[in-house]
Amino acid sequence: MKLFFLTTEITPFTLPSFLGDYSAKVSLLLQGKGHDLRTMIPKYGYISERKYILREVIRLREIPFKFQGDDQWTSAKSAFIPKTRVQVYFLEHTEWFKPLSNLLYKAKNGRILSDNDERYSYFSCAALAILPHLFWKPDMYLCHGWQSSIVPILYHQKYKDIVSKNINYKKIKMVYIIDSMNKFCDFKSKTYDSVGLELPKYLDGDIVSSHDPAIHFADKVIIFNPPKSSLVENIMKLKSAKKHKSKISVIDLDDMESPDYFTISDQLNEVITS
Repeated sequence: MKLFFLTTEITPFTLPSFLGDYSAKVSLLLQGKGHDLRTMIPKYGYISERKYILREVIRLREIPFKFQGDDQWTSAKSAFIPKTRVQVYFLEHTEWFKPLSNLLYKAKNGRILSDNDERYSYFSCAALAILPHLFWKPDMYLCHGWQSSIVPILYHQKYKDIVSKNINYKKIKMVYIIDSMNKFCDFKSKTYDSVGLELPKYLDGDIVSSHDPAIHFADKVIIFNPPKSSLVENIMKLKSAKKHKSKISVIDLDDMESPDYFTISDQLNEVITS
């Protein structure tokens, strides 16, 4: 399968974390199972282009798309995870991503950035707009976490029927992966409105869990369940999870500090290929 893996942390480009290590190691392991996998993260200002040999790609310069009703242009550079052949696209934006510190989602005083939902909705919009410029069509998007939670709803409401001379968006599967449920996951409902998206009618209020619409529109949902966690229980309380239990799979993690990435990749592969 051709897999487009959307994440916001990959070791060593970002600080070591569960998501960063998972993104690097599981990408490589899935590639080793024969999948044609590519991944994309934001180009944070602290990522050294010289150290990691980020290259300009002419066709990935000034990619046009609409965001919040305005014409936008974004660009992406390309590199590989060191010592692998896993290709990474680094999405650039001088205001949304370049100024971020290595805390990524928080300010230096520890407060959650109030515009996280807008920042990563931009990332989600660009992740679909970039396809005609890759000369490559994935069979499936792997959307990891709240940061790419808008991709499934955006695909179904804006892209799924587009066919042009450069790209056929039809029949791309959306897999949504959850590994946490916290304040980062709370999105303003007006963020969806601003990019022309309509939430399911059963989701109301000024704040919604970003997991809710993602679960509703995804083809498959995977929960990475940490040890001694109530994550699955909390996710299953969401309105969308109650309506779409059949599309949800759970992968139990044995250890958050030193996870068994071989087992994780095996189980993930089993779900996405079933």
